[in-house]
Amino acid sequence: MKKIVFICHGSICRSPAAEFLAKDYLNKKLRGFDYEISSLATSLEEIGNDIYPPMKNELIKRGIKLEHHSARRITQSDYDSSDYLFYMDSNNKKYLDRLINDKDHKIFPITYYSKRISEIEDPWYTDRYSMVCDQILECIKDIFDNI
Repeated sequence: MKKIVFICHGSICRSPAAEFLAKDYLNKKLRGFDYEISSLATSLEEIGNDIYPPMKNELIKRGIKLEHHSARRITQSDYDSSDYLFYMDSNNKKYLDRLINDKDHKIFPITYYSKRISEIEDPWYTDRYSMVCDQILECIKDIFDNI
């Protein structure tokens, strides 16, 4: 089983959206996929918090099945036990470089396989939850077409 982790600043918007969008996509496409999908933060700011309500509402509106979520910061142990780790923007990468030794080169931007998107903005600041979900889903499709 491959373990994939999506990472953003607080793990209350983008990374949990990516987690649940990926699970939904894989359930519909592969029915019984062989992946473990999770989401983590680079900061301590939102530790223990659920998905931010506007993002949660966007996912519910799309019919995405949500499970319990509690934001948690990434550790080296999380890295060591994962196959792929995908971050959302350059600030996430900057913090990951301080927190994690990417000795096995498993950390990539979520846009790594996408040609049309450079990074995923934080909708907590922009209020563009629908657009961010669309972009994340496009990246997810590209990821699973390539790994």
